[in-house]
Amino acid sequence: MKNSYIKAGLYLSIVLLFASCGPSRELTTAQSTIQQLRSDSERQAHRIYELNQSANSMQNDLSNAKSNLSRLEDARKQLQQQLDATRADAAGRLNASQQQVNLSQQQIADQQRRLEQLQALINQQRNRTEELRKKMAAALVNFNSNELSIRIKDGKVYVSLQESLLFPSGSAVVNPKGRDALGQLASVLQASPDINVNIEGHTDSIPIKDARYEDNWALSVARATSIVRVLTNGYKLDPERVTASGKSRFDPVDVNYTAQGRANNRRTEIILEPKLDELLKLIREQ
Repeated sequence: MKNSYIKAGLYLSIVLLFASCGPSRELTTAQSTIQQLRSDSERQAHRIYELNQSANSMQNDLSNAKSNLSRLEDARKQLQQQLDATRADAAGRLNASQQQVNLSQQQIADQQRRLEQLQALINQQRNRTEELRKKMAAALVNFNSNELSIRIKDGKVYVSLQESLLFPSGSAVVNPKGRDALGQLASVLQASPDINVNIEGHTDSIPIKDARYEDNWALSVARATSIVRVLTNGYKLDPERVTASGKSRFDPVDVNYTAQGRANNRRTEIILEPKLDELLKLIREQ
C-alpha cells in the first residue's frame, strides 16, 4: 500500500508540471489518471482489510482447533489410562481366578490321592481281617460248631467260645479243653503281632448263686480276666495287646427265656482287631 501512495504522488507531480506548461487536454487526462489511481488504491486497501480479517479469523480458528485438539488429547490420555487400569484389573482378576482354579484342582487331586490311599488301606485291612479269620478257622478246626464260632463284624474277627468249652457252670476257672482251644488261638496271635485282642465275658439273665461272685457282672469280668491270664501267663502273649472286659447279660445274642437261648448267651468273645495306625493317620490328615 505504501508503494501505491508513492506512485500516486509521482503521477500528481508530473500532472502539475504539465499543467503549468501544457494545454488543458493533458490536464484532463492527468486528472482522470489520478482518479483511476485513487480507485485502485481504495480497492487495494479494502482487499488488504478483508485479507487481514480473514487472516485473523483463520488465526482464531487455528487457536480454537489447537485448544480442541489439546482437550481431545487429554481426554484420549484419560481414556487410555482408564482402559489400561481396567485391563490391569481384569488381568489381575483373571490371574487370581486362574490361581484359585489351579489351587482347587490341586486340592481335588490331593483329596483324590488321599481317598485312593484310604481305599487301598481299607482294602488291605479287609484282606488282613479275612486272612486272620481263615487262620483262626484252620487253628480251631478240631472244635465243634456248637462250642465256638468265628465271624467278621465291623472289620474285626469275633471268636465266640461257649461256656461249655471254657468253664464249668458258674465258674471262672478255665477247663483243660478250653485251655487247648486258647493255646491254638494263641499260636495264631503269636505269629500276628499287629493284632489287638479284646476279651469280653457274657452271661445269661439268670442271677448267679455262687458266693464268690457278687453278680453276673463280676462273673463275666472274672471269666475274661481268667482267659487273659491263660493267654499271657500260659502262652506268653504280650499283655499290652490284650484287654479284658465283662458285659454281664446286657449284650445277648439270643433270647433268655429258653434253655438253648441262655446257653448261647453264656459265652466269651475274643475280638481280634488289626492295628489301624496307618489308616487312622491318613484319616487325621484329611
